[in-house]
Amino acid sequence: MGRGKLRVFLGAAPGVGKTYAMLEEGHRLAVAGLDVVVGLVEAHGRAATSALIEGLEVIPRRTVTYRGNTFEEMDLDAVLRRKPDIALIDELAHTNVPGSGREKRWEDVEVLLVAGIDVITTLNIQHLESMNDVVTAITGVVQRETIPDEVVRRADEIEMVDLTQEGIRERMAAGTIYPAERIDAALANFFRPGTLGALRELALSWTADRVDEALERYRETHGIDASWETKERVVVAIAGLAGGDHVVRRAARMAMRARSELLGVHVRAQDGLAVGSRAADELASQRRLLTDLGGTYHDVVGDDVGEALVRFARAENATQLVMGASRRTRWEELMRGSPILEVVRRSGPIDVHVISHPGLPGRRLATPDLPRSRLPRRRRIAGWALAVIIPVLATAALLPFSDQTGLDTELLVLLLVTVAVAAIGGILPALVASVIAFLLANWFFTEPTGTFTIAEPANLFTLVVFLIVAGAVGGLVGLASRRAAEASRARREAEALATLAGSITLDRDALDDLVHQIRATFELEAAAVLRPTDAGWEVVASAGEPVPATPELASEVLELASGTRLALLGSRLGADDLRVLHVFTAQLAAVLEARKLQIEAAATQSMAETDRLRTALLSAVSHDLRTPLAGIKASVTSLLETNVDWSDEEVDDFLEAILSETERLNNMVGKLLDASRIQTGAVHVFFQVVGLDEVVASAIAGRPDVASRLVIDVPESLPSVQTDPALLERVVANLVENAVSWSPEGELVRVTAGEVAGRVDLRITDRGPGIPESDRERVFQPFQRLGDSPDGAGVGLGLAVAHGLVEAMGHELIVEDTPGGGTTMVVGIKAAL
Repeated sequence: MGRGKLRVFLGAAPGVGKTYAMLEEGHRLAVAGLDVVVGLVEAHGRAATSALIEGLEVIPRRTVTYRGNTFEEMDLDAVLRRKPDIALIDELAHTNVPGSGREKRWEDVEVLLVAGIDVITTLNIQHLESMNDVVTAITGVVQRETIPDEVVRRADEIEMVDLTQEGIRERMAAGTIYPAERIDAALANFFRPGTLGALRELALSWTADRVDEALERYRETHGIDASWETKERVVVAIAGLAGGDHVVRRAARMAMRARSELLGVHVRAQDGLAVGSRAADELASQRRLLTDLGGTYHDVVGDDVGEALVRFARAENATQLVMGASRRTRWEELMRGSPILEVVRRSGPIDVHVISHPGLPGRRLATPDLPRSRLPRRRRIAGWALAVIIPVLATAALLPFSDQTGLDTELLVLLLVTVAVAAIGGILPALVASVIAFLLANWFFTEPTGTFTIAEPANLFTLVVFLIVAGAVGGLVGLASRRAAEASRARREAEALATLAGSITLDRDALDDLVHQIRATFELEAAAVLRPTDAGWEVVASAGEPVPATPELASEVLELASGTRLALLGSRLGADDLRVLHVFTAQLAAVLEARKLQIEAAATQSMAETDRLRTALLSAVSHDLRTPLAGIKASVTSLLETNVDWSDEEVDDFLEAILSETERLNNMVGKLLDASRIQTGAVHVFFQVVGLDEVVASAIAGRPDVASRLVIDVPESLPSVQTDPALLERVVANLVENAVSWSPEGELVRVTAGEVAGRVDLRITDRGPGIPESDRERVFQPFQRLGDSPDGAGVGLGLAVAHGLVEAMGHELIVEDTPGGGTTMVVGIKAAL
């Protein structure tokens, strides 16, 4: 009998319905006539799951005693003896009780598979070993029960059981996942909307990758090289030529219409030659355009452009390949070939689109810069000088020994001279040196000497071979020298750009850092950023000495933004240096522009905020503060009325009204003062280690009207918190008051707390109308009431003050939906160490 098959129902979190789906599948297979048993299924008290187990044969569990306690585990031996067609086994990543024989349940499953028994099982994404650190970062909980990814990858089928985070939370609130006493803690911890959404994305992504892997394995196993149109993928060739942006846009429109992926590819030569500066700028521009249009950029290496493009397209399983029309002349295509024709010949089932270039009137489209020597200027000058001098000196040294040496020896020495010139000066000086050496050898060492006549045909053949060999060797050595120089320069450029990329920030020190980096990269004496002023020039940032305080004092000046200049002092920079320098100047300009925008934005925001607060404050003073004053005035006026004989009960009522309105007025003024201190940054925080239950009790004390509508569940066993108890009391009081004011009559407000990932979360839950997600940032702004509050009271400062005080203490205040309707305010507080 062969190995059994493994089928895995994968979910993002508990409660998505994996076990339910597994049991339903078990019933379907049993109806189809297969022998199905339940090896182990955890119902967790869920009635619907328990009901599905009925009708299936259940293998009794065995008991294991460990440290005086009794546990139940799957009876592997009983399943093997029963030998069904299919075994249903829940929670594949479960860790067995010590003494069970095997450490993990997946190892028990492996034994069943080897015995030829098919297994259907369940697994959550957080149990995969590769996801352990990611899940810990998302949930704050270290998952200790893990399973190697390879075990799951080997499964014959992986089926994703999906449910939205809203659906999971609704099931949780309805009590279909956990018992009632665990619902609040679960919703506050693992079952947060953001946490569930992130886990769902991980599960979907991991499952999609497995589908792609299975497809690739199938194609490899069956030797299928052709692309399969399982998904449209458009590949566009990017050459870095003018007009290439038109090709990229056309490809993007094709991808958008087909709702497919867009991949851009640029083919670089294997010899490591970089494109010219003009083409490099075009390539960078087209790469940015591709990214902006939603595509991804790829670099491949290959001397045969057509072959490299087709190879990349097949590797990516592309269905369409887009190229720009050829820029080569007929002669160039005859000598060097046509990449387009090569792609068409090799493409097979891949559709090839050749896009014409729009061109520019009266101008020929730009072509890449021709390669030129990258050797330093001093080496090139030395090479030309040595090309003339060294052959002459070598000939002069050989002349006294011409009777003892033969023509072959003399030509070998001159060949060595040519190689030396090539190593120093490059190809052209080497070719000149080989010609000079040929003429000198003919004049001085070939019979008859003193003339360019050659008497012996053999000598003519030898000299011609020498000229060819000297030119070829000199050319190759010179080419190698140029490649080495280009590689060295490319490495230095890459290091400079990598350093620049790693230091890109928009903080206050970014400008100084960039100027210092420019001076060090290009080995300058000094560099400075100059800003024009009415009095002349202002040095914004500088490095080195002496600082070029005006453009006239600099050896190189580049325009940045808004008249600002980059002044450089030192040796003149070459074209290649300027190409790299333009990258630095672009970043400098971006930093300067960002600084300017930040200053303008700060000034505008400050003015707008001041104006808004002024208007809101006038509104509050004119309406909300006058209401309690009117009540106080009415009561006092009544008491001062001498013509009326008030009873003792009426006097008490007046006094109570005065006291109540005074407290209300005092509360409003206190909130205004708190808001003012928050706005001016004058909140002083004094941290202490305190129990959260004490803070909540103090915040509610003296408010019997509020306390009667609260359900408080803040255990004393919670870890102590690091906070300012006085400020936190005001936060809790404001949040509770807000929740009570918005809750319908008869509905209670729940105040609960629990420990989450090293902190303590305090949750105030109401059953009011809730806060739309679009308004959740606005509710924390001063004087925001999102319309009138239900009781018509308040100036809209409670949440603003609470948010400001929470931020001042370094805590976190977030808004969540209450399952079933309402709002939950969550205060995340640091646990004391």
